[in-house]
Formats: sequence, C-alpha cells, structure tokens
Amino acid sequence: MKVKDVVILNEVADDFNDGRSFYDQKERGVGEYFWDSLIADIESLFIYAGIHSKKFGLYRMPAKRFPYAIYYEVNDEIAYVIAVLPMRRDPAWIKNKLKGRS
Repeated sequence: MKVKDVVILNEVADDFNDGRSFYDQKERGVGEYFWDSLIADIESLFIYAGIHSKKFGLYRMPAKRFPYAIYYEVNDEIAYVIAVLPMRRDPAWIKNKLKGRS
C-alpha cells in the first residue's frame, strides 16, 4: 500500500540520538552514517508501508545497514513512525519502550 505521508513521533528523535551516540563512540563518523541510513529507510515507507510483519501490534521494518528496527503503524494513508530501536535488545525492553508511544 502506498502512503501519502510519513509522520515521525517526537520520541523517535531520542531513538536516533541514542543510536548516533552509540555508533560515534565506536568510531567517529559512523553515527552520522547511522542517521542518514535510517532516514533513507524511513523514506522507503512511502513505497513499502504495510508490507512488513507485525510485532507488538506494530509493523516492524528491519533497517538495511544497522541492526535496528523501525516500528510504525498505518492509518488513513499515513505511516506513523513510532520507534527506531536496536534489534539486539531484550524483547521485554523493546516492548516496554513501545508502550504508550502509539
């Protein structure tokens, strides 16, 4: 299903900043690459929104270049990005982070 717009929740900025900080600690500049890569993945929702499997009641799209997942929902031809979280974390932690965001 094609969507007309992609809306990113304010909390997603915190997710992005956490990821950028983590990767910049590993090697300088990788955090910026992380940021750009995840933005490109989110932009792909204009074409691919709704085709991903659901986890915790939300669509979950794996990021292309990093072990992160983009959690989103689709309402009225708009994809709402709820969270961008590391896939290597405990599923209970992920579920807790998603609680109250949608």
